[in-house]
Amino acid sequence: MEVKTISTTFHVANFEELSEEDRMLVEKAISQTEISYAPYSHFHVGAAVRLDNGVVLGGCNQENAAFGVSMCAERSALFAAGANYPDVAVNSVAIAARDASGLLAEPVSPCGVCRQAMVETESRYGKPLHILLYGTRHTFVINGISSLMPLAFSTF
Repeated sequence: MEVKTISTTFHVANFEELSEEDRMLVEKAISQTEISYAPYSHFHVGAAVRLDNGVVLGGCNQENAAFGVSMCAERSALFAAGANYPDVAVNSVAIAARDASGLLAEPVSPCGVCRQAMVETESRYGKPLHILLYGTRHTFVINGISSLMPLAFSTF
């Protein structure tokens, strides 16, 4: 049996070290945490996507008593981009979260379903996403979803 190793590389930055463009995207994601609908988990997630034309769209989690009907922030933002700007590539995604204590100190990472949605976004537009996972202590900067989901589902 052959053994293979998968490693992940990402950058860890303070908010102030981010480019102005990235800080603005993170701030949009943070603002989305304030309008999320999370009456069951009380875990408020916000996401923001930047398109190649400069448009920034936000999304936030929307919970439902029938949990399977709920929508994550990341997919909310990605699907808004696809629905409103189908021919314009998404180039960046920022994610932030808060609980009853406030914004999380450590970055929040997308769930598997959202990771797969990001894989599809990269496939659709033919380029890797610039991903920002925000925490008040530091932000993870990741180039391409394959760093978070190296064995993604693919039909090709």
